[in-house]
Amino acid sequence: MDPLRAQQLAAELEVEMMADMYNRMTQACHRKCVPPLYKESELSKGECVCLDRCVAKYLEVHERMGKKLTELSLQDEELLKRMQQGSGSA
Repeated sequence: MDPLRAQQLAAELEVEMMADMYNRMTQACHRKCVPPLYKESELSKGECVCLDRCVAKYLEVHERMGKKLTELSLQDEELLKRMQQGSGSA
């Protein structure tokens, strides 16, 4: 595959994944913080605080998971390199 095309596909996938994460976060935090029957047209202070905390937690967990997955991926790559080097010299 052409490197430019691969880079373009990776960028498209990243945008799609970010949009999915945003939609999931929006749905989860709305479900948790905003009652189904609206009493007022504006969010209450409590709802705003709840949404702020929910979004912050969601993004923090997403960042932690991304770092951990990157770390695991790097470990897998290193193990694969070692296995290939070991089988190549045998």
